[in-house]
Amino acid sequence: MKKLFIAEKPSVAQQFSQALGMKNVRRGDGFLEDENYVITWCVGHLVQLSYPEAYDESLKKWSFDTLPFIPGDSEWRYEVGKSTKKQFQVVSKQLNREDVDTIYVCTDSAREGEYIYRLVEMMAKVPESKEKRRVWIDSQTNEEILRGIREAKPDSAYDNLSAAAFSRAKEDYLMGINFSRALSLKYSNRIRRELNMDRNDKMVVAVGRVMTCVLGMIVKREQEIRAFQKTVFYRILGDFDIGNGAVITADWKENPGSKKYAPTEIYDGKGFLKQGRAVEFMKSFMPFPREAEVTGLEKKKETKNPPLLYNLAELQNDCSKMFKISPDETLAIAQELYEKKLTTYPRTDARVLSTAVSKEIAKNIKGLSTYEPVAAAAQEILENGSYKNIGKTRYVDDKKIADHYAIIPTGQGQREYQSLKPLAKKVYELICRRFLAIFYPPAVYQKIALSISCNDETFTAGTRALKEEGYLKVANVKKDASKAAEGDSGTGSATGDGQPEGGQDSEETGDKDGRLSEALLKLKKGQKISLRTLQVKEGETSPPKRYTSGSMILAMENAGNLIEDEDLRAQIKGAGIGTSATRAGILTKLVDDKYVSLQKKTQILTPTKLGEHIAYYVKISIPHLLNPKLTASWEMGLSSVAEGKISEREYMDKLEQFVREKTEKIRSM
Repeated sequence: MKKLFIAEKPSVAQQFSQALGMKNVRRGDGFLEDENYVITWCVGHLVQLSYPEAYDESLKKWSFDTLPFIPGDSEWRYEVGKSTKKQFQVVSKQLNREDVDTIYVCTDSAREGEYIYRLVEMMAKVPESKEKRRVWIDSQTNEEILRGIREAKPDSAYDNLSAAAFSRAKEDYLMGINFSRALSLKYSNRIRRELNMDRNDKMVVAVGRVMTCVLGMIVKREQEIRAFQKTVFYRILGDFDIGNGAVITADWKENPGSKKYAPTEIYDGKGFLKQGRAVEFMKSFMPFPREAEVTGLEKKKETKNPPLLYNLAELQNDCSKMFKISPDETLAIAQELYEKKLTTYPRTDARVLSTAVSKEIAKNIKGLSTYEPVAAAAQEILENGSYKNIGKTRYVDDKKIADHYAIIPTGQGQREYQSLKPLAKKVYELICRRFLAIFYPPAVYQKIALSISCNDETFTAGTRALKEEGYLKVANVKKDASKAAEGDSGTGSATGDGQPEGGQDSEETGDKDGRLSEALLKLKKGQKISLRTLQVKEGETSPPKRYTSGSMILAMENAGNLIEDEDLRAQIKGAGIGTSATRAGILTKLVDDKYVSLQKKTQILTPTKLGEHIAYYVKISIPHLLNPKLTASWEMGLSSVAEGKISEREYMDKLEQFVREKTEKIRSM
């Protein structure tokens, strides 16, 4: 009897063939075979949910009379896609071979991969008597593939994950079919008129559980920008001589006890609302120089730990900022790196390692000791043994891993590295640097906060000098990083934690020759200094920033909250909008549907007029679809199904009730 392996694509099947050491391989049409093994593959979704007209031809016509359309549990219909029919027949034939007694499910190790196989098994009517085992791997190295096969669990152990996958598909189907039809019937003609579209132009209001929520976020941000009213204010800046020829610039700060101005003249405690009043205030200090006194001085050491490892969202955000590429492009590169054995599984939400992996991590580091961009760092880590205690740090936490640990280099695939395009090489370097950074100590800064009193007014200044480079030694990306591929537009350089590239004290403080740092360190509270001059500088309030493709991915991951601080993101992280595997595709669909525009050079997202109209009519009909927290709650519900906390039927009951209520509301409006 033979063992059958079902992969998700031909390239993965080839990796399994290599790992299994297959000999005298016969290459059939859609499968590989030797005397012990058969390997075949899917090509994405071979089977899909049938459209309503497959149930009843009359349902092809859109009408409120046939809404909502909700099949019963035993009535759901599936069909083999026309373009995938040939490969389905190949896979089905292999699954039902009499000389195959064990089936190893090797589709993508995630919810969607499980769904792809279960649909094929269902449509192929595979006998219950065949043993089915699930291979769950984190990389495509030979060692990891063999481990996955060796430790494969019965596929029944993943029944809850399968139930969540079926529920997710039915949810997207029911919301998409019913809400798109209902809103189109209700509003498509109105939208066509409002946008002066040709009567013959096809006008469908496409709605989706995740895509409509994301559209709403982009539209809301654009409306906030339009409603924003700029406030111009005028800051007072003073240049103070603090000794040794060193000068520091300090900002004037509102002093409630001052008689020189009224509180209503001040904006946010840091400037005047009228330029003339600011000039008068400045003149009240003349003549210069004028004596001043240090009234507050705080010197504090600050440490910054290496950032957590990359998950897909963080990688997509950094690549959007640094290389100006879309999340879809980043995912494609990450997938390529995975398939070439260079990195681990890309579609992960985790930013930490598992305990088991941490114990073997020296192999990954050693493999990078021949990779020139980080070879010196890898060798240094191996020599000083800093990797040995990584299991006791925040970078290893089994509780924060659902399916896969963070994206890290495998230490293998250096031969395949040569075939990568320049941009893919830079993304790989980014992942390697983020990985190696966790084995280095924190960066150490000297922070100095200064308060100065002059002419009964207060001035403040703050500065930071880098004292110990720590992890920045390896995390810094070279200055040509953002020009990795010919024709790519760059935006300067950044470190692996997304911070501006630094490293020298002068870049932190503007200290050209070190005199300022020396003078600041000698400064004492109560010390007399002098004000050389004052200047008035115009400033203005800024509107909210538009989402970029990268920042939107982060906002989706955090249920609509765009949280800049990465440590805070890690603390509050919960179920987001969509999944790591689907978020990039959602943005692509919004752009393809012409609901959103994506500026290629900046990766900025803006709604189109059509997108704004769609969002408006969803808002007055089904506002729940625009609420990120409610949308995220659906994803949390699916997680509960996957964890066995609630049944698939419980989830579907709530979903069907929601669809019925909202469809009826649209009908009656």
